[in-house]
This record gives sequence, structure tokens and C-alpha cells, in this order.
Amino acid sequence: MRGKVKLQSVLALLPVYITTLVFVAGPLAYMVALSFLSRSETWGVENTLTLRNYINILEPVYLGTIRQSLKLAFFCTALIALIGYPFGYFMARLPERQRRTVSFFLIIPMWTSSLMRLYGWIIIFRAGGVLDGIFMKAGVIQDSLKLLYTYPAVVTGMVYVLLPFMIYSVYSNAEKMDWNLVEAARDLGASRIQAFLTITFKLTMPGLLSGVVLTFIPSMGLFFVADILGGNKVVLVGSVIQEQLMKAHNWPFAAAFSVVLMVLTSLLIYLYRRITKVKDLEGLV
Repeated sequence: MRGKVKLQSVLALLPVYITTLVFVAGPLAYMVALSFLSRSETWGVENTLTLRNYINILEPVYLGTIRQSLKLAFFCTALIALIGYPFGYFMARLPERQRRTVSFFLIIPMWTSSLMRLYGWIIIFRAGGVLDGIFMKAGVIQDSLKLLYTYPAVVTGMVYVLLPFMIYSVYSNAEKMDWNLVEAARDLGASRIQAFLTITFKLTMPGLLSGVVLTFIPSMGLFFVADILGGNKVVLVGSVIQEQLMKAHNWPFAAAFSVVLMVLTSLLIYLYRRITKVKDLEGLV
């Protein structure tokens, strides 16, 4: 009987194992193996093992790209946290009906393509666009701001695309918090600020750190945001990978860059779990 139950359990989980192997483990293993191969002189790759792809990443031009990507990622993540944390926190404090309404309006933009929404920002930022028109009519400026294809435009696009991940991470965590602990702290004489710092902030820290993980890494690789709103002035790690794949056809080097980005992602998730003692990322599960 036990053997029959065990066999049924294995058969029930078999589709999950097959899907994971084919669509997750298989492509990752192929990418890692590809990163150690050599680029062919004509097309494709050669079955010659080498570390040259990883050594090339240490060249000044690529190290500069990594530094610029990290700088943008830190800045965008800080802005997203400053906006998303209070938004998610107060959203969790709303009555249930109002929470559903706010959540509905947050989800609506996701029903359309990110590319289409970013083209909307082009209309806002371009010379003579919506923003210029508002400021000129108000008498704030006389000439065009020329915000399109600038660093602030890229930061705005990154924050716009990634902000919901932070909001829902914090909201998911704050919604499950026991608010009686805050009331107990207040009854014991703690001020609102003291109760927030000692109780609320500590209990919502997993959601905040989860949001950091979910926004920091994508902000290094969302090359289409940098391409659309920044032109060629802002080059990210994702831009390098896309260029090496589609234009230079240097697949091993693109795979090596992808492996480095994957290792960085894994390191952040490991640190998140070590700090919060939580196994899952808030906002996704």
C-alpha cells in the first residue's frame, strides 16, 4: 500500500520535475556550458574550452558598464524603496474594499505592454511634449527641458516599471502583520515613531528586502528601458548581453555575462534569506 501511494506521489510530481528540467535547469546548464566555449570565426561556437569570455569581462569598457549598471541599480532601488515602502505600508492599513480598489488601479497598467507604456513617457519627455507644455503655460520655463534621452528619463522609466514589485512585496508582508503588537507597544508608552521603528519596521523588513531583490537585479538588465528613454547614452549590462547576442553574435561572451548576472542574483537572494530567515520572496508567493 505504501509503495502504491509513493508511486502515485512520484507520478503526480513527474510533470513538475520534467518542466523544471526542460525549461529551467536545462537552459541554465546550457548557458553555463556555453560561457566556457570559444566563438567561431564565422558563425556559432567552437567546442574549445576557454576562460577568455570571463577574462574579457574585466576589460575597462565592460567594467565601466558594470559600474554604471550598479550605480543606476542602487539609485533606482533607493528611489523605489522610498516611494514603494510607504505606499505598500499604508495600502495594507486601508479597509479591505479600498485595498482592492488601489490594487486594481496598480494592476491596470500591467495589462498593457511595458514597451507601449514607455512610449507614453516619450510623449511626456520629448521636446514640446506634455511636460514642456505644462511648464511653459505655467511660465516656469521658456525653452524646452530636453529630458528625453537623458539619465533622469531612464531613472524615471526604471522606477515606473519596477515600482509595483516593491509595493506588492511590502504590502504582502504588512498585510500579514499582527497589528496588536503595535497597539501593545503604544499601551506600554512607546511613541508612534518608536512603535514603528521597533515593531512595524522590523516586521516588514522581509517585504522591504524582498522588494530590493526584485528591483535591484532587473534594473541592471532592463536594456529596453535604457534604449527607449536613454538612447545610446546609458548602457547597462543587459544592453551588452543583447548587443553581443543580436549584433556581434558572440554567444559565449553573452553567456558569460549572463552567468555573472545570475551569480549576483543568487548572492542577493542568499543574503536576503540569511538576513530575514525567510525562504520565499514576499510579493511573489
